[in-house]
Amino acid sequence: MTVLDGIIAGVREDLAAREAITPLSALEARVAEVPPARDPMPAFRAPGLSVIAEVKRASPSKGHLGDIPDPAALATAYTAGGADAISVLTEQRRFNGSLDDLDAVRAAVETPLLRKDFIVTPYQLWEARAHGADLALLIVAGLDQATLASLHALALELGLTALVEVHEAEEVRRALDVGATLIGVNNRNLKTLEVDPDTFAALAADIPDDVVKVAESGLRGPDDAARHAAEGADVVLVGEALVIGGDPAAGVAAMRAAGTTR
Repeated sequence: MTVLDGIIAGVREDLAAREAITPLSALEARVAEVPPARDPMPAFRAPGLSVIAEVKRASPSKGHLGDIPDPAALATAYTAGGADAISVLTEQRRFNGSLDDLDAVRAAVETPLLRKDFIVTPYQLWEARAHGADLALLIVAGLDQATLASLHALALELGLTALVEVHEAEEVRRALDVGATLIGVNNRNLKTLEVDPDTFAALAADIPDDVVKVAESGLRGPDDAARHAAEGADVVLVGEALVIGGDPAAGVAAMRAAGTTR
């Protein structure tokens, strides 16, 4: 079993527990009452480098990163620094996240929010929208093609922007086949947790110019942001460096500035 397989197995167990408490019909009713999803794509397509800043307490590769007692305060700092979107980890076992974090951040900021989780069923997309998410992550490596296509279609139906994550050339093809317009290239192989910073450049050439490209994982600071911008990234997704950096607003601003000359 790969690391990704193990994570998804835990996600399915936790999902079953939530479904037993909150039926899909309750989520559907809640979605009918929430405001329309915010569209991050105009900002992502604008000149310069956009930043998706992440509320991230822990990871399977690094363990504990930070306590983040007030995710709303962190999100507010990210927004002050110019983040174009905020990613909120909601996976419990490996990332110490929760839907409560998503609720807290949604109440604090108007910035588009990404529900960062291992989404494998339609229920999770309804959850994302019900809790105020504007984007949802779909990881190609964790989904067969039929499921990827159906989840991508449902995300669009719900008004969510799908960030479709890839790690190798075949996954890029699969993402394009379902009509992805926002593709994240993860420098981290989720099956092994190894990071190769050359992954983004290797795959960006296979992604059409009209598709927004996001560089994910392994970004330690402005130099890495500038590098990926020069390689064609429209957006960088950064968690660890901002959480542990001491000044999240300044960290976001520095990464945005690093990509302005691309």
